[in-house]
Amino acid sequence: MKKLLLCCLILLSFKQVHAQEYFPTNEGVKNLNEKIIAFKNAIIHVSPSQTIDNGVLLIEGTRIIEVAKNLKIPKNSQVIDLKGKHIYPSFIDMYSNFGIEKPKKNISSNSKPQYDASRKGFYWNDHIKTDQRGFTDFKFDSKKSKELLEQGFGVVSTHQQDGIMRGTGMLVALNTENGDETRIISTDATQHLSFNKSVTSKQSYPTSTMGSMALIRQVYNDVEWYQKGLSKTKDLALEALNKSKNLPIIFEANSLDNTLRASKIANEFNLKYTIKGSGYEYEQIDEIINSNANFIIPVKLPKPYDVSNPYAASKISLNDMRKWNQAPTNLKILSENGVEFALTTADLKSTKDFRTNLLKYIEYGFDKQKALEALTTTPAKLLGKNDELGVLKNGAYANFLITSNEIFNKENILYENWVQGTQNVINEMNIKDIRGNYTLNLDGKSYDLKISGELKKLKSEIKLDSIKIASNISYSDDWMYLFYTPINNGESEFVRLSSKITDKNDLSGSGKLTNGKIVKWTAKKRASLDIETKEIKEEKPNLVKPLTYPNVAFGFKEMPKQETILFKNLTVWTNEKNGILKNTDVLIKDGKIAKIGQNLNDSNTKIIDGTGKHLTSGIIDEHSHIATTSVNESGQNSTAEVTIEDVVDYDDIDIYRNLAGGVTTIQILHGSANPIGGRSALIKLKWGNSAKELLFKNRPKFIKFALGENVKQTNWGDSQTVRFPQTRMGVEQLYIDYFNRAKEYDALKKSGKPYRKDIELETLSEILNKERFITCHSYVQSEINMLMKVAEKFNFNINTFTHILEGYKVADKMKKHGVGGSTFSDWWAYKFEVNDAIPYNGVIMHSQGVTVAFNSDDAEMSRRLNQEAAKAVKYGGLSEEEAWKFVTLNPAKLLHIDDKVGSIKVGKDADLVLWSDNPLSIYAKVEKTLIEGVTYFDINRNEQMNQEIQDERNELIQMMLREKNKGMKTQTPTKKEKQYFHCDTL
Repeated sequence: MKKLLLCCLILLSFKQVHAQEYFPTNEGVKNLNEKIIAFKNAIIHVSPSQTIDNGVLLIEGTRIIEVAKNLKIPKNSQVIDLKGKHIYPSFIDMYSNFGIEKPKKNISSNSKPQYDASRKGFYWNDHIKTDQRGFTDFKFDSKKSKELLEQGFGVVSTHQQDGIMRGTGMLVALNTENGDETRIISTDATQHLSFNKSVTSKQSYPTSTMGSMALIRQVYNDVEWYQKGLSKTKDLALEALNKSKNLPIIFEANSLDNTLRASKIANEFNLKYTIKGSGYEYEQIDEIINSNANFIIPVKLPKPYDVSNPYAASKISLNDMRKWNQAPTNLKILSENGVEFALTTADLKSTKDFRTNLLKYIEYGFDKQKALEALTTTPAKLLGKNDELGVLKNGAYANFLITSNEIFNKENILYENWVQGTQNVINEMNIKDIRGNYTLNLDGKSYDLKISGELKKLKSEIKLDSIKIASNISYSDDWMYLFYTPINNGESEFVRLSSKITDKNDLSGSGKLTNGKIVKWTAKKRASLDIETKEIKEEKPNLVKPLTYPNVAFGFKEMPKQETILFKNLTVWTNEKNGILKNTDVLIKDGKIAKIGQNLNDSNTKIIDGTGKHLTSGIIDEHSHIATTSVNESGQNSTAEVTIEDVVDYDDIDIYRNLAGGVTTIQILHGSANPIGGRSALIKLKWGNSAKELLFKNRPKFIKFALGENVKQTNWGDSQTVRFPQTRMGVEQLYIDYFNRAKEYDALKKSGKPYRKDIELETLSEILNKERFITCHSYVQSEINMLMKVAEKFNFNINTFTHILEGYKVADKMKKHGVGGSTFSDWWAYKFEVNDAIPYNGVIMHSQGVTVAFNSDDAEMSRRLNQEAAKAVKYGGLSEEEAWKFVTLNPAKLLHIDDKVGSIKVGKDADLVLWSDNPLSIYAKVEKTLIEGVTYFDINRNEQMNQEIQDERNELIQMMLREKNKGMKTQTPTKKEKQYFHCDTL
């Protein structure tokens, strides 16, 4: 009696709660008295961790009213006896553009760039579309809904995938019968971001990932300012962002690098992002764990490559081969490390691949319960709907699946997908599963018959004495029809068989032979395990190759450790007062240079005999563009707000190549697309570490400025005549204007009055306050003079002129100003403003007391800077010792890190290079390169790695050939050309 009374109270409360509708209806009178449907004798998976055997599920209308064991079913209920079948919550896809048409790309006949926003009353950048609502563009897609229902999904979160800040998304049930007033669960459920610009606008800024990151940061600063009521202008985009600030934030990253960049922004602003990842998170699992983010992972797997052509196979990088091999372990690794994630069908070419791929992840160790969580309770929780979605409990939506078996059993059949109480039949409930292996007896012959595939799309395979026979099968309304072409018959002649399907395991019926004769036939089902041993072996997962750090060729299986090392009997190039020392020992301990002298001893020390060899400090490249994924943010004439630190590429093979050339530290500079460029990244080449760990500790702050042809866009094409400045005198005026603005900004900030934080002006203020140093791209003496005068006007100094191929003309003035020169050894005449360059430039500047360095600005040159330094001996007669300082101590001075690196001195970092010969010789080879006492390059280890790489490639190729031989779909090998950056790369 108590249970019945409770049931009545529950029913009454739900009728009251759901009596009011969000949407008005024009359909006439509606009957709100909805019947109760009872599903009994079911194995009910209330949640991934709770199951009720022989349970009852009661639903009324769109909701569940009760779930329990031995539940008394109310009178007049419609009862469905499931006879031991399973009930699961329907799945949730958190990332979709379901029902929302893709925006059309803005194709304008005007070829000139657009610098200003086109929308009035909104944010200054068109790619900030926080006012955009997926709800306004939504139109239910019946075809796509059917595809998702067949894969078990009941609800999708959908949004307009356009812009950097994309506005809000909506939550939709895949209810095929009722209208939007029922199926739309929430009109504004999520907030969305990406690093990709809107296709509907041609506004130039940003042109790079680092620009997108800077823009997002500025928006967050501006919205904080705006919501305090301090802005003098109305901004509808900022208002929209403020309204949606409490919604779950979903960030589309799509790559591992962008995932870590997104989490960096979130942590800076104390936000919790749910990041749509790439499927390769396992490569940087420690960084993923520390990201403080939740994730949405696409259930997408790379296909094996067609490596049957050896030449084509040689085009595939080892990293891409590994991705195919290792990607199926991604979900296992994420779940075992406690990362919270949901799964999505996004990025799949066909939704039908979802289950196939998911089963493969499970085959590679992904826990089935975790898989169910990632499709039900986790997305519900991340969406803030864990009381209504993803579980089967009182008050939740009646979204559930009826299956023949456990949900991730390979033989499982999805019968029905109920969404908001609406039945969607996927496979007939009473359909019999006839898949399996049979012995077919017909007309005195015995055949092997295999029936496989989906119940709606069965596949047949017939063999006679191991000879495969072409066949086809169909199955509907309890009848199976099979036809095949007998051996030695024409292609148009068929044997046709039919069978009425009963509860028995065996098949039987009548058939008609090619001559018209009617015969009886039988097919006896064999045990499902009656499969050849060879086939069982083929179905086992491939051996997964271990990760390396980084996970590319020449990555470490285990990261090298810091060591205590005693180098004996060396020629030591100290770069200090004691010069070049013969027959000298150097002890390194705890990552530092501990002792320098002769006949040194230290217990428990690794000893390296350096007889006939040379030891130097590591080479430092003041001007490099390796190890980055962006070089220029060209969308505005000043981009001081962007930083190369956001786009450091930790697995760029050029890091390893530079180590092989003795380079240990580089400054990654922004390019020369604008007068005021972006901030630098100063890194040590600690191969195998994350981007964050590469950054030089306690590094000084730098920014790139530029002069000359590039910044005034002389060489950009005829359409690039819009952006100021277009002349060299305009460049001067731009600097003056920006520094005046920065001076006013800094004064307001220091006054204690309210101010709008502007990242660009913050950076320029640091220059005025002598907290940030300028490296300036330069060629012509008139401009070099100009910028020194501008700096002196605002009471600061230019730190370094880089390139500076006319430095020999103004060396005396450079010395007086206090600026250094980082130049090329012998580049000249490669463009008009370089016509006056001479190879004696570096030595002439040095003779006038200017601190001079030779830099690379080029990925190929950067690994032979030792030979570039030797050119200072050839052109100008500089001593070998002084020439060597051009690539070691002098760039360290220019970068303000000479207290830590650049020379061999007790107490400095053990960033050292062991050479086989005089380091200025073209015959010298790097034998070891150490950074802080860790050997990141070793010539002997390199030889071993080369062989291991070849062996691993061969193993992976054999795996892929086996996959192709089994009939797996493959992808065509394509060579990915590495992009090499220079100052003018756009």
